Amino acid sequence: MQTIKAAVCHSHGDPLVIEDIQLAAPRMGEVEVTLEAVAICHSDISFAEGAWGGHLPAVFGHEAAGIITGLGDGVSGFAEGDSVVVTLIRSCGTCPCCAGGKPTLCETPYDALNDGPLKTAEGAPLMQAMACGAFAEKVVVDQRQIVKIPKSLSKEAAALISCGVITGVGAAVNAAGLRAGQDVVVIGAGGVGLNAIQGARIAGARRIVAVDMTEEKLEIAKEFGATDGVLGSLKAPWKAVFKALGGKGADVVLVTVGAIPAYEQSLRYLGSGGKVVVIGMPHSGQEATYEPVIMAAVGHGIIGSKMGDVVIQRDIPWMVDLYEQGRLKLDELISGRWSLEQINEAIADTKTGSAKRNVILFNKTN
Repeated sequence: MQTIKAAVCHSHGDPLVIEDIQLAAPRMGEVEVTLEAVAICHSDISFAEGAWGGHLPAVFGHEAAGIITGLGDGVSGFAEGDSVVVTLIRSCGTCPCCAGGKPTLCETPYDALNDGPLKTAEGAPLMQAMACGAFAEKVVVDQRQIVKIPKSLSKEAAALISCGVITGVGAAVNAAGLRAGQDVVVIGAGGVGLNAIQGARIAGARRIVAVDMTEEKLEIAKEFGATDGVLGSLKAPWKAVFKALGGKGADVVLVTVGAIPAYEQSLRYLGSGGKVVVIGMPHSGQEATYEPVIMAAVGHGIIGSKMGDVVIQRDIPWMVDLYEQGRLKLDELISGRWSLEQINEAIADTKTGSAKRNVILFNKTN
């Protein structure tokens, strides 16, 4: 075991504590990655606040990039010194979901508390949240959770790909199966929403209407590819969307926020035969209400999308290539850069709703 620094959650809703923890060496099929950057996702915040339960103490963080500094037995295709992105998608590769091309839905359990690589400084159990635990100087993860990237790609930009980008772009390209000429509504213009907009643009959507509660975010959405913006605070925002789409509803609605009203209104934006893609994650126990007869009458559908339905070894390389061509925005997603010691300030800033993505840089000094 080696000692590293991490931001540890000891109690739901309380500030994270920067402290020494113990990290085990990589085992069969695992790699050690020394991190250079980790972004703060709203899922990290929701978990830390107790939205979905979970064991404490825990180390959250799952949107990271760094350098491989250790290899366990049986690792192939990677070497020490490789630049990689680190994701939370720990897949076995052999269960029905993995074998069917859905590794984000892997059915093989992983005990991140008792079988994970983390311990407290005193040797007590410490949860490796989301099979990642990246609010720390280093992580030990399965080789299936990482993808090699060019050394020239900055780690702060690469870190964003690990969750926000693949979730948003993947939801549009993989889950929605968008084709050129279709019309799309994206509810929520935060970090994931902006990437859903980018995904719709990349897929060739005719019109992309962003719906958000602030004019400022709607303007930012247009910089990422939205053709139109509608305030969600309007009495009937779907009417404005129909007008923007030439008098008809959307083929696809991508809901990227966790607000229940957004889900209850989402079907109103659809045209006949359209579908809603559920991306944002409300707190456990929250429910939305629909009128099934309308869905049946006009052929509406609702599907869930976990992590953009991505296969990271397939999808991350082409996203990196699009970034290098200038066709996928990453740097523009970064709102602020913080040190690990400033993580609670970065989380507070993220919770205001104004940030696209805040990034923790491990070589940054206060």
